[in-house]
Amino acid sequence: MKSIAKTFVAASLALGAFSIPALADTDAGVTLTVNLWDAGAKMETFADHRVINNVPRYEDSMGIMISAATIPAGEVTFLVTNGSADIEHEMVVAALPDMAAGLPYEEDTARVNEDIDGANLGEVPELAPGASGGLTIRLKSGTYVLYCNIPGHYASGMWAILTVE
Repeated sequence: MKSIAKTFVAASLALGAFSIPALADTDAGVTLTVNLWDAGAKMETFADHRVINNVPRYEDSMGIMISAATIPAGEVTFLVTNGSADIEHEMVVAALPDMAAGLPYEEDTARVNEDIDGANLGEVPELAPGASGGLTIRLKSGTYVLYCNIPGHYASGMWAILTVE
């Protein structure tokens, strides 16, 4: 978990420089577009190949792109699309009070333990390839992570940081 948490922090800091504007920022709240993506069903899975040529596999096989990395506190609507051609994904929103600690990831199940307080504030459940869904929740100021909790997906890089001011 420690190597995943360290990579999680480093990658989130690097990714923070890249964001595109939110779809809408109105009195009714903010609407964000979220794209769930992966390298395809033929990719080697994290569970089978943790390291390839001394490079962790989870760095670029899956991910979540959000239309803005920083938004104001209040009502947030997530418009989520599974951009995969052949793999099911979901999107879970979790509080992330400590970037260094990451989420309560359990190696034996290759999933985040969603039963821990704050690890699941809301979700768009499993989406078939090409399908879309939505979620509207109220977020306070803080740091949040959007992640896919299908076994192996979080550790494969399927998460994104959202800062709420």
